[in-house]
Amino acid sequence: MNKEEKKQELAARAAWMYYVAGLTQQDIASALGLSRQVAQRLISAARETGMVTVNISHPVTRCLKLAHDLQEKHALNLCRVVPSAGLEDEAIQQMLAVEGAQVMAQFICEEKPQVFGVGSGKTLRAVIDALPSLERPQHQCVSMIGAIARDDSGTRYDVPLKMAEKMQGKYFFIPAPLYADSPEDKNSWCQHQIYQRVAARALNADVTFLGIGEVKLGCPLNTEGFITDAQVRDLETQHVAGEMLGHFFNHQGVRLDSELDAMLTSVQLTSHTQRKVVGFAGGERKLAAIRAALVGGWVNGLVTDEDTALKLLAE
Repeated sequence: MNKEEKKQELAARAAWMYYVAGLTQQDIASALGLSRQVAQRLISAARETGMVTVNISHPVTRCLKLAHDLQEKHALNLCRVVPSAGLEDEAIQQMLAVEGAQVMAQFICEEKPQVFGVGSGKTLRAVIDALPSLERPQHQCVSMIGAIARDDSGTRYDVPLKMAEKMQGKYFFIPAPLYADSPEDKNSWCQHQIYQRVAARALNADVTFLGIGEVKLGCPLNTEGFITDAQVRDLETQHVAGEMLGHFFNHQGVRLDSELDAMLTSVQLTSHTQRKVVGFAGGERKLAAIRAALVGGWVNGLVTDEDTALKLLAE
């Protein structure tokens, strides 16, 4: 890589940090080990040379290489890696949102009618928030997870509706809580004709977009009241690594047996699936969950960050 190419690489990285993550010039200088004046010049150069438009047109070469290597290692159909060296978790999430929105937009721009299965969670919600409005009323969004919270309200992470609004398409939701009150209650929810039709539609989606969650005391499922502290501790004794749609798996990517399984109403996920399933997750706290999701074949597409990719490839 010659001197000019290195300068473009730095400018692209600085542009990501400034325009996407919202870092100050001083923050960028500290993260890249540069003076504030040099960081300012890099940001100006990125803008003046046309590198910055509605997205960052010059990718970071190392991130492209990491994405390629991850794709090869885990037989993924799709992989994207955003810059994250030296960044805090909040900034990484903003990066993931922008890149994730670009990945989603590629599927949404299809003229042929598509059915999208959509999960829940903060990262997925941020991705859909960053999604531009695209007029595709022929497409459908189908929720993969119950839309009713424990207090009978609509869950804050019911994101498929927002995605459907962005593309002006139809929205189908699961008329059930994430976890029923008992196995008998679950059967009542899941045997309903509406549930059966929506679940069948979700299982036949052209592509599914999901978050990958960590499981520990204070994780979203716990703080939102879906699982108790005692249930978290029980899962930890089984060496839980992560979850998707309330399906828990260990560090080998093997699904765990728990009392929660008998009450889970989410659309069924299977490991090593042939369906297109794209996961969106990054940051240190989600490393174990992402690793297990890849090892278990729960996803065959991934949007993650640079530091996470490096750690996954080093193992």
